[in-house]
Amino acid sequence: MDNKPLKTPPPYPIASVDHALRAATILQLEGGATVAQLAERLGVARSTAHRILAMLVYRDFAVQGEDRVYRAGPVLELAAHSQSLVSRLRAVALPHLHRLVGLLDETTNLIVRTGDTVRFIASVECRQALRVGSREGMVFPAHRTTAGLLLLAELPDEELTELYGDSHADDIDLGRLRTELRRLRRNGFAVNRERSERGLVAIGVLVCDRDGTALAGLSVSLPSVRYDAQQLPSLVATLEAAARGVERDLADQA
Repeated sequence: MDNKPLKTPPPYPIASVDHALRAATILQLEGGATVAQLAERLGVARSTAHRILAMLVYRDFAVQGEDRVYRAGPVLELAAHSQSLVSRLRAVALPHLHRLVGLLDETTNLIVRTGDTVRFIASVECRQALRVGSREGMVFPAHRTTAGLLLLAELPDEELTELYGDSHADDIDLGRLRTELRRLRRNGFAVNRERSERGLVAIGVLVCDRDGTALAGLSVSLPSVRYDAQQLPSLVATLEAAARGVERDLADQA
């Protein structure tokens, strides 16, 4: 659909930088964390988590309150005193993501859309040696991901035109995108075969509020060598059941 390169990890990743970026993302999306909570999320020692947070505070990416909880600082411009919808979505969905991993033994994700991009707000890895790694905090073009396509399919035609009009005229065929989105809306699920990353297949469904408005996408990601198209109906049914569970829990919380 366009000629932009797929997103691939750097050949020489720097773990300390990755940890700091993930920590900043957690604070921005969720509103706050203690040293112990962040250490557990990042899989590092508490002393390491403390050093990461100290540097984020120094650079104004984080602030520490009197309750010893670290929150996003001025650079991240987060409204830190109220729990955002993204934060509530993540908290409600995580148990369902873990259950999905237990059932499917593949990595699961929760994704939200902002404009023409999507952000992975939660990702739970499976334990298989060959697996899709966590994408939590990462941002992708919406039309490159399963959840992004499903969320785009919910937009009115005029809004889709605003997103992919003149600014994307050279790299996206808007007519072809509209046709694809109509098909996905009818199907109720999407399949991504190496569209966002080489060697990866993802299947996704929508999570909606009680009025039927799409809030997020729920997906399972697996290495393409392990994908069997005959399993697609079963995978979609399992994802749909998890999505309905997230919706019920979100409604109960409200």
